[in-house]
Amino acid sequence: MGKVKLYDLSQPLNQEVSFWPFYPPFEVKYIKRKAEHGVNAQYIMTSNHMGTHLDAPRHFITGGKTIDQIPLDWLYGPGVIVDLSDMLDELDIFTPEMIEQRVEVREGDILFIHTGWHRYAQFGEEPDEEKYLLRHPGPHPSIVDWLIAKKIKIWGVDMVSTDHPMNLPIGRFLGRGGLEQWKKVRTICERKFGDKLAELFPEEHYQLTHNALFPHDCIHVENLGGEIGRKELHNRRLTLGVFPWLFKGGEAAFCRVVAFVEEA
Repeated sequence: MGKVKLYDLSQPLNQEVSFWPFYPPFEVKYIKRKAEHGVNAQYIMTSNHMGTHLDAPRHFITGGKTIDQIPLDWLYGPGVIVDLSDMLDELDIFTPEMIEQRVEVREGDILFIHTGWHRYAQFGEEPDEEKYLLRHPGPHPSIVDWLIAKKIKIWGVDMVSTDHPMNLPIGRFLGRGGLEQWKKVRTICERKFGDKLAELFPEEHYQLTHNALFPHDCIHVENLGGEIGRKELHNRRLTLGVFPWLFKGGEAAFCRVVAFVEEA
């Protein structure tokens, strides 16, 4: 076996990172300092749904698995990072067919989708909070049956959500009475998709990839980043690992995500 090179696919996380609308931000402060107490110690308060994190079924299902109940063999194994970044612009839709044009996805794979959107995150190359949170691409509804048929347990995206903004508060009611951000997003989508808007984003598809996939124990990582844009990782077989802390009862957890590539 040759030498294995590790690639970090995680975004940095601190108090500067954008947080999901209506959720509390990441807060951190020192509660002990070296000069006064002989030690540095910090206290943090945060939601689970910011930075690179893994959603467990419990996030949407009352009796669903919690983070500590996810089998380890779901979290490490063979998979692919498919690169769709050259095919996707603001609020675009990607399909299983687009994924399969680029790479073979096998049953039980860990699947990560590189849209390129991580570059608009707080510590990305082109930070733009509104573009990152409000105008990211998303999947076609057919992704649900395809992922289930492929028996995929873990998939992930380099975006704030696995759902299209039109299937989230972002495109339905976010900012109502304030900046009316939902109306701006809907207007762009009306221009982009025309009379297909209701067909692509029906009312019952609200938070589709969460509601439809979690009952099948198909869960996901959101806010991937780090070295996920490296071309040598794309559209090829490799080993992927998703490592949350052993959060008993957790409906989600921050995680470190790693690609393992065997070098010649």
